Amino acid sequence: MRTLLLSLLLSVSAGAVANGHLPGEKGDHPHVNRLAWMTGGWSGELGPDTVLEENWLAPVGGTIAAVVRMTSPAGTAMVEIVHIEEVDNTLELHIQQWDSGFKARSAAQKMRLSALGETSVSFSAASPGGLKKLGYALVNNEFQIRITTADDQDMVLKLARK
Repeated sequence: MRTLLLSLLLSVSAGAVANGHLPGEKGDHPHVNRLAWMTGGWSGELGPDTVLEENWLAPVGGTIAAVVRMTSPAGTAMVEIVHIEEVDNTLELHIQQWDSGFKARSAAQKMRLSALGETSVSFSAASPGGLKKLGYALVNNEFQIRITTADDQDMVLKLARK
């Protein structure tokens, strides 16, 4: 009987995870808990004197968020907020950047989930802005930010755990 119960529990749990859900999650849609692999601090050089940092909070209450900062010896060049939440049975990302002095570079951009893997996620633009696509992946302990700009320039930024 114990073996039967354990088999049933493992079968249900495996099916839930395969459908993008962890045990205890409700609904037939993706959940931000699947993005827990993003949690923590990441940092990398964008050039000889420029550093990009991303600090992701753990997923809680249907959201996950990051504060991003780009710095150089001259100071902070940019701060960005990335906010991902469960909306209308999918995941929605909002992103906005500010220059020094907390001057908005542009309005926040909305993006919708386009793919979700075990350690990867990607979004496509749902409102006008500087990005056509934005994705994140964890590849061999390297945090990759995959970007396609509005004018079709592709780039991959590679960050290491802080």
